[in-house]
Amino acid sequence: MGRLSGKVAVITGGNSGIGFASAKRFADEGADVVITGRRKKELDEAASAIGKNVLAVQGDVSRLADLDRLYATVKETRGHIDILFANAGIAGFAPLGAISEEHFDQLFGINVKGLLFTVQKALALFKDGGSIILNSSVAGRKGIGGFGVYNATKAAVRSFARTWTSDLKERRIRVNSISPGPIETPIFGKIGLSEDQLQQFSTFISALPLGRSGRPEEIASVALFLASDESSYVTGVDLCVDGGLAQV
Repeated sequence: MGRLSGKVAVITGGNSGIGFASAKRFADEGADVVITGRRKKELDEAASAIGKNVLAVQGDVSRLADLDRLYATVKETRGHIDILFANAGIAGFAPLGAISEEHFDQLFGINVKGLLFTVQKALALFKDGGSIILNSSVAGRKGIGGFGVYNATKAAVRSFARTWTSDLKERRIRVNSISPGPIETPIFGKIGLSEDQLQQFSTFISALPLGRSGRPEEIASVALFLASDESSYVTGVDLCVDGGLAQV
């Protein structure tokens, strides 16, 4: 039997990167997985690649009606939730002095508002004793220049993990966050860095204690630990998976 046999897991942003790797790993470990994503074609391709124990529901976490539709589908087809990985998020580069209202609203709309209501709207379906995992970032700990709004959204996610651990303690629902460092995912191609900035980033990566970017599968392994009973006495933590970036 797999470590998640008999469990129902919902993963937002499950069509690519960390979300896809986690969905595949959870399904391989026996979970019945529901994935979401904004782009139907990518979402359907992800579900096909996972191949078993998976249901794809298109939606944008920043739209509350989409979240309502997601959870109505989960209730109708699965009945309950044991595990939620609130993974969906975006990044964006804008130094102070060049931050637009659109940039701010987009990042906070998905990374903070979307994550908050992803969790809150799931609670009615959640089994007591379940596991909620939030995707934060080491950016929430570091003052990475040019990413002030993104950094702030991820600091908010870390704060949510602490507060919701207290809010949900009577239901024995564990809430933890994962803070990835630089991970090789499609999100990096959408940030809009110049060639010079990309070169600086490459130099920065080589200086990490482990000397490389991480892989989505390495985050998925940590998500599996937090989703499973192996972490039954772990709650309220922020687990950095960052190649040592925020640690030394």
